[in-house]
Amino acid sequence: MSQLPAAASDDVQARVEQICQYARHAARALAAAPRQVKDAALHAMADALVGASARIVQANAADLDRGRETGMKTSLLDRLALDHERIEGIAAALRELAALPDPVGEVVRGQTLPNGLRLRQTRVPMGVVGMIYEARPNVTVDAAGLAIKSGNAVVLRGGSAAASSNEAIVAVLGEALEAQGLPAGLVQSIDAHGRPGAVALMRARGLVDVLIPRGGADLIQTVVRESQVPVIETGVGNCHIYVDASADLEAVVPIVLNAKTQRTGVCNAAETLLVHRELAGELLPRLLAALGESGVTIHADEETARAAAALPGLQLEPATEADWETEYLSLDLAVKLVGSCEEAIEHIRTYSSGHTEVILSQDTAAVRSFTAELGPVAAAVIVNASSRFTDGGQLGLGAEIGISTQKLHARGPMGLAELTTTTWIVEGDGHIRP
Repeated sequence: MSQLPAAASDDVQARVEQICQYARHAARALAAAPRQVKDAALHAMADALVGASARIVQANAADLDRGRETGMKTSLLDRLALDHERIEGIAAALRELAALPDPVGEVVRGQTLPNGLRLRQTRVPMGVVGMIYEARPNVTVDAAGLAIKSGNAVVLRGGSAAASSNEAIVAVLGEALEAQGLPAGLVQSIDAHGRPGAVALMRARGLVDVLIPRGGADLIQTVVRESQVPVIETGVGNCHIYVDASADLEAVVPIVLNAKTQRTGVCNAAETLLVHRELAGELLPRLLAALGESGVTIHADEETARAAAALPGLQLEPATEADWETEYLSLDLAVKLVGSCEEAIEHIRTYSSGHTEVILSQDTAAVRSFTAELGPVAAAVIVNASSRFTDGGQLGLGAEIGISTQKLHARGPMGLAELTTTTWIVEGDGHIRP
């Protein structure tokens, strides 16, 4: 996605606009639908996915074979892979989504003015949500489910790496929607139109109400730069963990291992570890050894390298400037010793991607300083827990459509509320403005 064609062909542009028009028409059928209709559709979609599990896994196998042939990284193959268990999990997420409150119609605020006008600001659907993402067939389902629950239609560009999986999934979801008396146009894909289709989607202003990119830095920045449709910017996850001198030493190793190694190819995995210098003698070697046993390569500053010199078998590389700003998405971790919480904050402010920053500390003043200074920087600041909790499901939002690192409208995990906008309902009794 980093190199776009100069323009979408006329045929592709016209076809994508037709798809978006169909989505816009379909969204009208859902905008005023009661919760029961939307929840029944979500349950039908979940049942259909499980029922078509063999069909989807077969399509996914074709994507995985192509990925291996082209040298796709192991972490990305893991993101791409579907099996019966994962499909059951994806379907369960749709059912959990159905159990959440319907955001549409929620009154955000309201009042009666002295002149008798009655006001309420109410959540309403966006209309048509576009999404451009990479190699994540589970995102296809998450996006579809969130769109349906929030009363929207969705147009998806899932990338060539997952083309076969997404084609099968979108077909299954469309069949489930039609069986519920809803238009299949609520969930559509433009994958068949390749990169020119993505360009056309970015130019469909007036047909698409908001566009959400989800993937690597190149894809996100390309969409932000090129799109004529309003964009909610999601960001890469150069997530930091700072281990303060006052940290609970028994908790540090499990938290760091979870943040780095539970799943490496996700945006909320830790990529940089900052350790207070006072812990260099006692904790740091134990922590590095545990990381090494888990297969992590350490990109170390000079002090960390000296502390690690006596550790047998540790994969160690000298850290460069590039390491401090890298989202590895692999078993790699940049490690640096710092002299204070203030030094850690300054490092994070310099290199943060605005996603998630973690402090492990029992010092109330250090925690207060960390959260106050980095709250404006990061979408999530976590105290004494893994960075892996920056996730819609983990935070009780149900499935998420992405992690927003911008500061307008939506920030952090984007769930149902973030896929709505608001309208002002003003009720009077023959009022005229004086």
